[in-house]
Amino acid sequence: MLEKIYQKIRARERITRDELRSLYHDADILTLGALANEITREKHGSDVGFIIDRNINYSNVCAISCQFCNFYRKKGDEDAYTLSYEQLDQKISETLSLGGTGILMQGGHHPDYKIEWYEDMFRHIRSTFPELHLHALSPPEIEHIARISRVPIKDALQRLKDAGLMSIPGGGGEILVDRVRKQISAGKVLADQWLEIMTTAHELGLPSSATMMFGHVETIEERLEHLDKVRQAQDLTHGFYSFIPWNYQGKDTELSTLSDIPEVTSHEYLRVLALARIYLDNFQNIQVSWLAQGLKMGAVALHFGANDMGSCMIEENVISQAGAKHQAQADQLRSVIVAAGFNARQRDTCYKFIDAPPADAA
Repeated sequence: MLEKIYQKIRARERITRDELRSLYHDADILTLGALANEITREKHGSDVGFIIDRNINYSNVCAISCQFCNFYRKKGDEDAYTLSYEQLDQKISETLSLGGTGILMQGGHHPDYKIEWYEDMFRHIRSTFPELHLHALSPPEIEHIARISRVPIKDALQRLKDAGLMSIPGGGGEILVDRVRKQISAGKVLADQWLEIMTTAHELGLPSSATMMFGHVETIEERLEHLDKVRQAQDLTHGFYSFIPWNYQGKDTELSTLSDIPEVTSHEYLRVLALARIYLDNFQNIQVSWLAQGLKMGAVALHFGANDMGSCMIEENVISQAGAKHQAQADQLRSVIVAAGFNARQRDTCYKFIDAPPADAA
């Protein structure tokens, strides 16, 4: 049975969800890695990308209480904040001075900020820094903004795009199964609406990334369902730049006190990563989550289906507050990529390389 599935993969034939299930439970991890690596090298050769950008959280005020998040604060809390334009400008200027090309901007479900507030902020950023790529908001944020502003989702997306939004991060994806979402992020959009917001954005010319946060309360079957739903959505629009699986970081979160959740092993992470590369045959890019796994495992992951190291993370506030303490500068990412046997290439948010290929590249 497994050998027939391997033959399909080598022939670049699409595998089914039943075949994905067989691979997850029975396939040898090294065989999966080799198959995933073949696909990645066929798509990307020896090039591995990374980006210099910054995660900016414009506010930490959120009306939702996700069980896996230590970052959010309620309105009126002593340490609740919203960045001023001056603070935003300082962060963006520093990012550009370090060779950055864009920012990833997210916040929470702020109870007071309607769509006009975001339009004003985006217009300020794009007029002040016209060269900057604005990769901002997540489907749950967009749904919240549209709902409290009494604006249809499609209209809200178009207005945000007109104000300067250029692409959307895959935040709030977690696991695209309602049972899981109702347990760990009650009040956020459910799976079908997350997907609908993304596909609507794609139709309006706003591409995005897709993510999966695994290793908490979900079952193996629910992980497979997440991959299947993302692949189906990509078949419809081809609007996802990349897929980024990362394992739950649970230090001192509410979820960690409610559930006895075993830590995701490196072996399990690599299995999920390789299977994502194999199953998501309509995705061009698979990104390493070195922030959760560390740079050494990030290097290994480049041989298990990943073709991108993601961001050097000039700033990151959410995952780090839940226990992820790995950090890196751009030179470190370059060194890790080269040491793993690949060409390190700086890219932009759209996964386009912005540097020249190495002189000795084939």
